[in-house]
Amino acid sequence: MKGASSIWQRLRGANNEGLLALVLILIVAGMSIANPAFFSIGTLYQLVINSMVPLVMALAVLMVIISGGIDVSFYAIAMFASYATVKLLLKLNWSGGWMALGAAGIALVIGAGLGLVNGSVIARWRTPTLIVTLGTQSIFTGVVLAYIGAQYIIDLPSSMDSLYGYRLLDTKDGYLHALIIPVVLLVIGVSFLLRKTMFGRSIYAIGGDAEAARRIGFKVARTQMILYVIVGMMAALGGIIFVIMSRHANPKDLVGGELNIIAAVVLGGASVFGGRGSVIGTVLGVALIQVINSSLILIGVPSAWQRAAVGLLLVIGVGIQAITANQAKKAAVTSHQEGSE
Repeated sequence: MKGASSIWQRLRGANNEGLLALVLILIVAGMSIANPAFFSIGTLYQLVINSMVPLVMALAVLMVIISGGIDVSFYAIAMFASYATVKLLLKLNWSGGWMALGAAGIALVIGAGLGLVNGSVIARWRTPTLIVTLGTQSIFTGVVLAYIGAQYIIDLPSSMDSLYGYRLLDTKDGYLHALIIPVVLLVIGVSFLLRKTMFGRSIYAIGGDAEAARRIGFKVARTQMILYVIVGMMAALGGIIFVIMSRHANPKDLVGGELNIIAAVVLGGASVFGGRGSVIGTVLGVALIQVINSSLILIGVPSAWQRAAVGLLLVIGVGIQAITANQAKKAAVTSHQEGSE
């Protein structure tokens, strides 16, 4: 029995990644039986493309949640940075292939600046992250609409619009866009950052207990500021990818879809209490949300019920975490009592 339990623990993973993978496989199998067209290369390609922007955002949110915070301003930062970049390029009439890199650089700088606003307020005054990012979400959105522009831009700068045609793999069943490359590199980079660097360890330590991390020598305020700058840059990258893939710029896009991203991260095993989470779990969580949304669309479920389904999954995920945390606490208390006897 102990051997079987040990095998199950290894298969399940530290953050229930194995269990999530099993659920994902069962859903795909069920949908494939209900509609054989669902299980196809074309569907797989489309799911990958649809997951690119959510995955970039989810990786940013993952780091914030591991640190013990909740960020809801990432989509506002994404649209601020990408829309402002498009407006600037159009005003300066910048074009040419190399200017695509320039556009990405401009967006990343803007995203870093907006992230620094979040990080400075949170680190300096130790303000709850949810309250800060709720406020900055409204501020960033309001600034864009009031001072940068509110019009729907369909004619992107040629340097950005040309990137839409870059295909990594193109077949009769569908294609994979070349922008999947920076997304994959980001997945690898975030995984390395969290697992192999002192900065990653400090994020986990702050999420576990910020005061304890401060006492053992971690620079909590500095880590939080750097973290939110990185998150802002990642959000900006996601915004640029979204604009290129959708072939338009609209400051009202994306904002309001934060629930799906947070749900994906929580379902991927990241603890809302901080100190726990993994990149592979987040990847699986994003895949699960995309598969569920695609499945509901395929069977004709209205969009309002799709949001309800994601909300229900989020509640279930948080509930499971709370139950697990209580059980672990009770087990620790029982073990302590037995040891003292």
